[in-house]
Amino acid sequence: MTENTPRKQIAILGSTGSIGTQALEVIAAHPERYEVYALTANNRVDELIRQARTFHPEVVAIANEAHYDTLRDALSDLPIKVYTSEAAICQVVEAQPIDIVLTAIVGYAGLKPTIHAIRAGKVIALSNKETLVVAGELIQQLLHQSHATVIPVDSEHSAIFQCLVGEGNNPIEKLILTASGGALRDYSLDQLRHVTREQALRHPNWAMGNKITIDSATMINKGFEVIEAKWLFGVRPDQIEVLIHPQSIVHSMVQFADGSIKAQMGLPDMKLPIQYAFSYPERILSSLPRLDFTQHPQLTFEQPDVRRYPCLGLLYEAMRQAGNMPCVVNAANEVAVEAFLNGHLPFLSIADVIEKTMGRTAYLAHPDYDDYVATDTEARRIAQELL
Repeated sequence: MTENTPRKQIAILGSTGSIGTQALEVIAAHPERYEVYALTANNRVDELIRQARTFHPEVVAIANEAHYDTLRDALSDLPIKVYTSEAAICQVVEAQPIDIVLTAIVGYAGLKPTIHAIRAGKVIALSNKETLVVAGELIQQLLHQSHATVIPVDSEHSAIFQCLVGEGNNPIEKLILTASGGALRDYSLDQLRHVTREQALRHPNWAMGNKITIDSATMINKGFEVIEAKWLFGVRPDQIEVLIHPQSIVHSMVQFADGSIKAQMGLPDMKLPIQYAFSYPERILSSLPRLDFTQHPQLTFEQPDVRRYPCLGLLYEAMRQAGNMPCVVNAANEVAVEAFLNGHLPFLSIADVIEKTMGRTAYLAHPDYDDYVATDTEARRIAQELL
């Protein structure tokens, strides 16, 4: 990078969440390389105001229109454009100066803005796994029709992406996704019946938002990641293996046709895959702590027990059915996890709500975008009724 190289302009969708705030730390550590062009959030208006006053983006947008006046008035002394609504966020990502769009919105809400970023030909640092879970086939079609590029930010998919750099067309035999096992990995089945919100949110390795932490505890997030890996790397589901790796040092692996395996390793810190997505194909200096193997003398791996993690099995069934069924699972899971976090649903009943919603929602083998929207609405209604 030379002194005259322009800084990459970055839009962060979901800037007040865990990934968004860590991305801002990466940008702050490399002000000569990156500049914030746009920040968006859903409800956390006070945090969004603080971020805007710190980073002085060109644009800020808040999805919840009830917060618009507060946001606009708080930034009225700065030359920042302020917008509201989901439609406004979709327009923001299309802005010509933007180089990279980090999609860190949680859940189904990330789908539509990501589609707009693809159509605008942006580099997409993809952290919203639901985009590919819900509409992977549609997203692949759009990518083939555009000049957009997707660089995964999830630690597991970033690891696979990094392992594949330089491999050209060398055939992949198997992808191995690692999982921590979540906050409840050492609980007995009887203990799982009485799990509290606080226990499920106490992740041993990663600092993440509430929803993804619960998804880690049920391991449904790993099922989502299997679907995501299928679309990102063009492999069959039977070529993807999931292993529980409690230490979270090996972030994932690729086994090639000759039997050799490449692994990407490091301490569990999401700032590393975020920075790699921003700097790719370069690797740039970071102040992140380095892995000392003498402090981690044992790296262990085991097969997940589907009795403890029934949601993982439901995701494999949804992937087998394909069509709109992964969309159904995602919608039901979002409803069930929110109910658990609010104290309205026992932990083990998350899987029950998902399974029953799968059985009651109309199945479509070849959905288009409007079908996904309708499926999401129907599945959420059914899941709410099941509560």
